[in-house]
Amino acid sequence: MALEKLGESLGKVIRRITLAGLVDEKLVREVVRELQRALLSADVNVKLVMELSRKVQERALKEKPPAGLSRKEHTIRVLYEELVNLLGGGDGYTLPQRARIMLVGLQGSGKTTTVAKLARYFQKRGLSVTVIAADTHRPAAYEQLSQLVEPLHIRVLGSPHARDAVEVVKEALPQAEKSDIVILDTAGRHRSEEELFSEMVALAEVFQPDEKFLVIDSNLGQQAGAQARAFNEHIGITGVVLTKLDGSARGGGALSAVAETGAPIRFVGTGEGTDALEVFDAERFISRLLGMGDLQSLLEKAKETIDEQKAREIFKGEFTLEDLYAQIESLNKMGPLASVMRMIPGLGMALPQEAAELTEARMRRFLVIMDSMTREERQKPRIINSSRMRRIALGSGAKVEEVKELLKYYNTMKRALKSLKKGRGRGMRQLARLMRGMGMQ
Repeated sequence: MALEKLGESLGKVIRRITLAGLVDEKLVREVVRELQRALLSADVNVKLVMELSRKVQERALKEKPPAGLSRKEHTIRVLYEELVNLLGGGDGYTLPQRARIMLVGLQGSGKTTTVAKLARYFQKRGLSVTVIAADTHRPAAYEQLSQLVEPLHIRVLGSPHARDAVEVVKEALPQAEKSDIVILDTAGRHRSEEELFSEMVALAEVFQPDEKFLVIDSNLGQQAGAQARAFNEHIGITGVVLTKLDGSARGGGALSAVAETGAPIRFVGTGEGTDALEVFDAERFISRLLGMGDLQSLLEKAKETIDEQKAREIFKGEFTLEDLYAQIESLNKMGPLASVMRMIPGLGMALPQEAAELTEARMRRFLVIMDSMTREERQKPRIINSSRMRRIALGSGAKVEEVKELLKYYNTMKRALKSLKKGRGRGMRQLARLMRGMGMQ
């Protein structure tokens, strides 16, 4: 998930509250200071941080907890609600059945890649998609777009030799009229380039888009707000797509700065692949950052790759290595395991760091090792002794230490998921009550 460092810092704030014996003014002030450090390190604007801190402190100390919530749980709820408000709240993105979508943005913002990701997003939801390549300024822009979307069997209209973007759109529209979704890729431009902004306005007049999405690189941090305002003044953007959020230390600044402009954040890019695009929902986003999970997103993602019954098996407390094998295969299709696990309520806080850091490469390695086991060994891992480990290692081309690592990971996951299922421990019970109090269960 994006903003891992911020998530870890906020997770520490939550744990500080959860483990406290008493929530008093001293604790709240200390928690607020930790919150400030976490947000400032993520490049969130100082003024916004101080305003949020004031609201959290005031509400935590003065508001009476709702029925069913303790003072601790109410304090966490206040923190959650104010972080959601910081990012603009909103109801997320409603899937259209037919739409023309125009993408604009700065040079190097990842706009063309985002065109392919959006095309894939709509395609996976059963809609027919056509893409128009109208970036006539950047060399090989048409070729790049074609390489990205043609493997998806999505049509690209335009020409590598075109010089007039408006003419490209005029010629392409009649050919695209039967498609449910038509996405227009345009040239990158800077807010000071009036000539390119004039072209952008002319393209909008011809294309008549239902949506005008501004693509912004999250590495801009707080400067993202100024760019959003400039584009909005010229073209009236209807939404923002933040790219490269997975690797940006300044992502918090970009998120909060864009939200401050009033422009809704519709999507966030969370990786390089065409599937690495998520609808932005402030409530879900903050839930995942705080370790409260995002079960709805998990099930939506699961439905794209496996049936719902198998998706629910992720939550089983008792499972064998055969179950783990099947789950890793399914999770591989859903994205990095750490991102998926953070969607499971409670695992953001309950899952040990070493388990969350399982990479896709290690997952593939684990599958190879399990392929070298007998069916009995996969069904009854407890019978795997030293001699069996040596045989498994030899058969899979692995080291004995790697076999031990797999078994350690299996046992860690087994304990964590069992605790999650049964709600063991004060922290887990508090989390369950808190989520119900927020309407999240």
